[in-house]
Amino acid sequence: MSNVEGKILRIYDKSKPEEEDLYETSHVNHWAWGLVVALLGVVFWLCVALVNAENQRYALMTNKCADPVFVGAIDKQCLLTVRSRDHWWEHLGYAFVHVTPEGPPKPPVFHRH
Repeated sequence: MSNVEGKILRIYDKSKPEEEDLYETSHVNHWAWGLVVALLGVVFWLCVALVNAENQRYALMTNKCADPVFVGAIDKQCLLTVRSRDHWWEHLGYAFVHVTPEGPPKPPVFHRH
């Protein structure tokens, strides 16, 4: 190789891209963050379903959707639109605290004197 060729190769050698900076790498684990976002979505969906179920359960318990025509029947259209408590977070809080079903109310006990 001649001296002129060596100078030309050195000139073009400086214009070569640096391979360590050629590809952009990320140190963020996208699978883990994707899983976190998916699980948060599932938790949100379950909370919405829990609020809806508790709303309907409380409406049935307080007899807010009784059918006005047939005694003892339930108005299912009312059950879809009823707001049995003032706020959605009251349903969620009650459902989180009361995880076991309530038993039937005990009959009052009368004492004879």
